[in-house]
Amino acid sequence: MNLTLLINCQDQSGIIHSVTGFISRKGGNVIYLDQHVDKQAEVFFMRLESEFDVDLNLDTFKGEFINEVANAYKMKWNLYDEGERPRMGIFVSKYNHCLYDLLSRHNSGELQVDIPFILSNHTDLEYVAEQFKIPFFHIPVTKETKSVAEQEQLKLLRDYNVDFIVLARYMQIISSKIIDVFPNRIINIHHSFLPAFVGAKPYHAAFERGVKIIGATSHYVTEDLDAGPIIEQDVATVSHTHSVKDFLAKGRDLEKIVLSRAVKLHVTHKTMVYNNKTVIFS
Repeated sequence: MNLTLLINCQDQSGIIHSVTGFISRKGGNVIYLDQHVDKQAEVFFMRLESEFDVDLNLDTFKGEFINEVANAYKMKWNLYDEGERPRMGIFVSKYNHCLYDLLSRHNSGELQVDIPFILSNHTDLEYVAEQFKIPFFHIPVTKETKSVAEQEQLKLLRDYNVDFIVLARYMQIISSKIIDVFPNRIINIHHSFLPAFVGAKPYHAAFERGVKIIGATSHYVTEDLDAGPIIEQDVATVSHTHSVKDFLAKGRDLEKIVLSRAVKLHVTHKTMVYNNKTVIFS
């Protein structure tokens, strides 16, 4: 059995010794450890992977960790069994580039998740779900039906035991009704022109302005639109020789790559959120 432990607490001496000592006493072997201290906030962060030769009773293990270690340091922590594959619900609208990329990575075994369904407010990408033999659900959303639609979405998410959601170019604003149920478990992707170039055609606006760099940002969704904790970003250079079509092609390549990186970081438990930003472990 392999376990991953994520910890954050007030920085103080003895944390690493106490945690690794606990793992050793329980018969575990530490195979990876990374830590970071935010000097300004005086907060300690750690990610630790350990392996055990025998299966553990995780409830007992957690209870002992609380009593022997966590309480003493007032830790916030999460423990993950790496043998369990998280269940990822995908929301899409009409663009297919991010969806195809995620499904291809999943199909090749690169992305170790289960995908119980693909959900969309349109029917345009139902054929993609059929190609990959994944259930597809169409829940249309209008201003008048948004509340009812989100209730239907929540029911699906619960019925299929979804652990986290990926917005693979889902062109609807997610409200607190869903965000509150999945805090720091909804991943979005968008171009990095915000807030300079807003609106429906940011690449066209950026082209007219003559920008020299375009980019993409993947982040956790919060109620502040496109302002949640950033997980991953990347950029590409452009010049006067590129057309709007080139901008769009480069932008879509960046979007799918950055989104897949962010999803992989989340799935492998390498992200920790605090103060609306992230610690990303290597």
